[in-house]
Amino acid sequence: MLELAPDAPSRKAAQGVAAPGKWPASGVASEVVWGECKGSGATPYRACVDLSEPAFKCSCPSRKFPCKHAVGLLLLWSAGGVPEAAGLPPWAAEWMAQRQDRADRRAAAVAAKPTAEASDAEDHARGREQADARAAQRERRVTAGLSELERWLTDQIRQGMAGTRTSGFGHWDDLAKRLVDAQAPGVASAVGRLGPVLSGDDWPGRLLEEYALLHLLAVAHRREQGGDLGQTVRSRVGFPVSREEVLAGPAVRDEWHVLGRRDTEQDRLIARRVWLRGRATGRSALVLSFAPIGQPLDASLLTGSAVDADLAFYPGSGPLRAQVAERHSMRNGGEPPGVSISAALSEVAGALAADPWLDSWPVVLAGVVPLRGGERWLLGHPGQAEGWSLAAQRPPWRLIAASGGHPLTVAAEWTPRGLVPLSTHDEEGQVIVL
Repeated sequence: MLELAPDAPSRKAAQGVAAPGKWPASGVASEVVWGECKGSGATPYRACVDLSEPAFKCSCPSRKFPCKHAVGLLLLWSAGGVPEAAGLPPWAAEWMAQRQDRADRRAAAVAAKPTAEASDAEDHARGREQADARAAQRERRVTAGLSELERWLTDQIRQGMAGTRTSGFGHWDDLAKRLVDAQAPGVASAVGRLGPVLSGDDWPGRLLEEYALLHLLAVAHRREQGGDLGQTVRSRVGFPVSREEVLAGPAVRDEWHVLGRRDTEQDRLIARRVWLRGRATGRSALVLSFAPIGQPLDASLLTGSAVDADLAFYPGSGPLRAQVAERHSMRNGGEPPGVSISAALSEVAGALAADPWLDSWPVVLAGVVPLRGGERWLLGHPGQAEGWSLAAQRPPWRLIAASGGHPLTVAAEWTPRGLVPLSTHDEEGQVIVL
């Protein structure tokens, strides 16, 4: 019994109170030993012990547990000094009732746990079924919407496009709205961006190109069932891939040159494209961020820097868009290695073969100068009349000033309408944002 005492002083004190004269009232009933012990005050201390555990209760102010009174009462009981009693006094009975109530609640909680777990499992299964039903419904809506798009495109070609320019921007509004209702936002956005095509003299050819890409996407969605190309098609249609899913996939670690960035307004948001090129892998990457108009955008990837980081790429046949999974360090990147125009054209051709709907790609051209080619400006090699056309007709003054007629390494963004210069470097290796 003395081993129950918390320390040596308690054991000694318990032995001091384990005398019959200290307990004017005591008893044992229903495996409970109880007693009233004389103390320094007028009211005796009430102690009781549930022998089934054991558990202890005492009205004394001691912070030790069990206290000397409880241990002393057990010593007295073990020595045969506590008589049998017909029942428990009210205060001991109340304590035991409280203990029984707590035990009943714990048992009920344990009994209810499997039911709660089963209920959670049922809720999860029900939620999964509902999610699957919503996904299946969206698939049906998208399929119906793209089937309508195929019929609409067929009608446009059959009727001819001569009246399209007269109809203006509203020509595609109803179709874009129906595609939004069909839950194909990617295709709806592509249709909604057809308006500016009408502004050029070559609009019939350009519009036919856009119609062909839309038709190709609709047919690919109807025929392609899986694989990397299927992921690309679903992405272009507008099926989302969450950031968490991307980051859960494999990551590519490299020292990534930040080639440049470009901000565009898109669906009442500012979209920032940051172009990267891996030093060791030679791989291209695009990090996208969005913000409402007037709100700050992510500016952590600085043009001209080199970032040692792990990138997780979105799935697809030509993975380009990526998320920064982990960033290790950043430094001044210096001038990235460039390639010839023919090598860059081959690179873009390979990217388009993997993703025919691609509308931008980063290139780094070595030894080029800005040239005037008729009404357009080009990036070409000195002494050659041919070059790669720039997207804008206005003179690229910053690039012209940086070049001064001398060859440069220029990072640019390829688009179907030409190159958009992003950055170059001066003679001291400092980046120049174009």
